[in-house]
Amino acid sequence: MVIRLIYLLACQAFRWLALLARSNASKNAKILMLRHQLAIARRAQPRPRFSWSDRAVMAALLRLVTKQQRTQVALLVTPRSVLRWHARLIAWKWNYPSRHPGRPPKPEALRQLVVRLARENPGWGYRRIHGELLGLGRKVAVSTVWSILKQAGIDPSPRRVDCSWAAFLKAQASAITATDLFHIDTVFLRRWFVLFFINHGTRRVHIAGITPHPTGPWITQQARNYLMDLGNHAESTKFPIRDRGAYFTDSFDAVFEAIGTHVLPTLPRVPRMNAIAERWTGSCRREATDRILITGERHLRLVVSEYAKHYNQHRPHRTLGQQAPDRLTEPEPPTATDNTRIHRRDRLGGLIHEYTQVA
Repeated sequence: MVIRLIYLLACQAFRWLALLARSNASKNAKILMLRHQLAIARRAQPRPRFSWSDRAVMAALLRLVTKQQRTQVALLVTPRSVLRWHARLIAWKWNYPSRHPGRPPKPEALRQLVVRLARENPGWGYRRIHGELLGLGRKVAVSTVWSILKQAGIDPSPRRVDCSWAAFLKAQASAITATDLFHIDTVFLRRWFVLFFINHGTRRVHIAGITPHPTGPWITQQARNYLMDLGNHAESTKFPIRDRGAYFTDSFDAVFEAIGTHVLPTLPRVPRMNAIAERWTGSCRREATDRILITGERHLRLVVSEYAKHYNQHRPHRTLGQQAPDRLTEPEPPTATDNTRIHRRDRLGGLIHEYTQVA
């Protein structure tokens, strides 16, 4: 045992003497190689895996270490591994990226325009869209339009007629006008009735009149006044909707039938058949009349007319794309920035706020 211990100490001493003869570069390369292998082995993986950067570092350090020193160091790689890495590098160098055949892709603006025309006009096919693009000064091939629609997941040749209920009712909305009455009780316990008309297409409200006793002749006269206010646009109303109240008499229907319309009375106790008029009544109550103590006819007329102006000129509507009825033909406001000033306008003594940009 003593002799073996002396032998091992002598061998270790000769190894230390051999280290003194080596250069600093060789020692540093060996230290870096061992440290890099230790870092790879410490990675949280079931098996150490070399990345492309690890392969490059190990290959460079192996060139600085002699063959005799490689056999004395425990390496995670073998010469066969280095040759395999080199073969992969050669294959990667000569493997050019594949190019897709065909013409270059069209501009993104053109693709968005084709998709927009297809979504806004479900009955248009790719040839109809191609003709519209030519009218807009966009010279493209028919096959290009077809491929853009196909890539966007839109059928290039859809059905020519959209038979959905939503499209059908939306097309008829501009020809429908609804009318209804709602009552307001004043602070002195007197009841007043408000007669209004609302167009389904534009959602524009017209306050026809206010009375404590809605009679058939009075409502008939308000219908005449409403058609006179419409002027030439009265012919666009084809289907007036009303409920079956006793104040809507045959003379009221005759006023509208004289201009070629067909009056549609709702079924008894089915308010959803006149849903848009009922919705406006609820909005007027929640946002104006239920929040104010009405003193009389003059006060009620002021409150209702002010709310109708707010409803027509400023209040956004989801059906109209978050626009007001009187702003459908106006251009969109400029995009606001951090320095854009906002002005507030108050209606009904601050009960309703309207916000606009300051030029």
